Amino acid sequence: MIFLFFLFLSISHLNTAFSAHCSTATASKTFQKCMTLPTQQASIAWTFHPHNATLDLCFFGTFISPSGWVGWGINPTSPEMTGTRALVAFPDPNSGQLVLLPYILDPSVKLQRSSLLSRPLDIHLISWSATLYGGKMATIHNGATVQIYATVKLVPNKTKIHHVWNRGLYVQGYSPTIHPTTSNDLSSITTFDVLSGSAATQHNNMDMLKLVHGILNAITWGILLPMGAVTARYLRHVQALGPTWFYVHSGIQLPAFFLGTVGFAIGIRMGEMSPGVTYGFHRKLGFAAFSLGALQTLALLFRPKTTHKFRKYWKSYHHLVGYSCVVVGVVNVFQGFEVMGEGRSYAKLGYCLCLSTLIGVCIALEVNSWVIFCRKSKEEKMRRGGLVSGSEKGSGIHSVTHSGILS
Repeated sequence: MIFLFFLFLSISHLNTAFSAHCSTATASKTFQKCMTLPTQQASIAWTFHPHNATLDLCFFGTFISPSGWVGWGINPTSPEMTGTRALVAFPDPNSGQLVLLPYILDPSVKLQRSSLLSRPLDIHLISWSATLYGGKMATIHNGATVQIYATVKLVPNKTKIHHVWNRGLYVQGYSPTIHPTTSNDLSSITTFDVLSGSAATQHNNMDMLKLVHGILNAITWGILLPMGAVTARYLRHVQALGPTWFYVHSGIQLPAFFLGTVGFAIGIRMGEMSPGVTYGFHRKLGFAAFSLGALQTLALLFRPKTTHKFRKYWKSYHHLVGYSCVVVGVVNVFQGFEVMGEGRSYAKLGYCLCLSTLIGVCIALEVNSWVIFCRKSKEEKMRRGGLVSGSEKGSGIHSVTHSGILS
């Protein structure tokens, strides 16, 4: 099942990699270079003129709503949204035609303390315009492509720019509202050199952390820990195994919890690296799952002997905390897929197939357990009624034959 999950995860990333492309040609102009951007199926094409440090560029973006907006901008100081000088395209609320207005994203806008109002930019923006793919007669709809053109005068001998882009669902008057806050939407920032065309690697660490965080937590909290619970529930009643079931159970749960702790720690680190970016529900579920897992692990240090009078209370506690940890962990894995923008990905499909297989095994074992329980209960009832001797206990064929003779 884990191999299947990795396979679907790999296919998901390959599909993302091949789904986007860039182009240097537009209907009105041809550029020298282009680059596919890592999120939102966006790309950018540009021509840099070193003799006067002028940059001609075209940003390709897509709308996610007929009443939405698409924005592109440059942050002069750092690779983040706050401080970005942006050009935002959206349908005019009066005429419905495409308009392109300049905005400065100050900290008050990021914290949603005030509406985003258009104002002149304090960078040397020589010209700007926007067109819809399909010409002037094209209409804005979900999935419509927009091209934002700009000519910018850069600082001499400074060819690296911090490039920011995003899109939203609504515009209130002439004020674009907040964009979605999935992982992809919050990662729409890159730094690249307009002279060489190479992108900086400063965001690769965050992307790698996200990938490791997602894989570790999906496998540990979402697959291994439920598997450990299944082994304890169904193998402990197999007398031929003896205490082996306990070692199998512990051998799965303890490594899974320690690996899950690594995934949890990576999530905490990513939160520290992304100030102002929070996923409240996902974060709370993560803390709850980790706390329950820690309590479950610590309970092993206080495990009473089978003959101790508190053993039954410990078992009740162990079962309650264990099953709660499994449920919270699985729910948070699904929440994590949504946070990472993988709600409809092959990775999520692979995880669902793994989880469905595990659930199917549980159902089969549960039915088998009830069949055995009912059979033993019936034999015990017949033995108490004198229909089955103690030596014949456990043999369903002998029981029926004895019953038939007596009748």
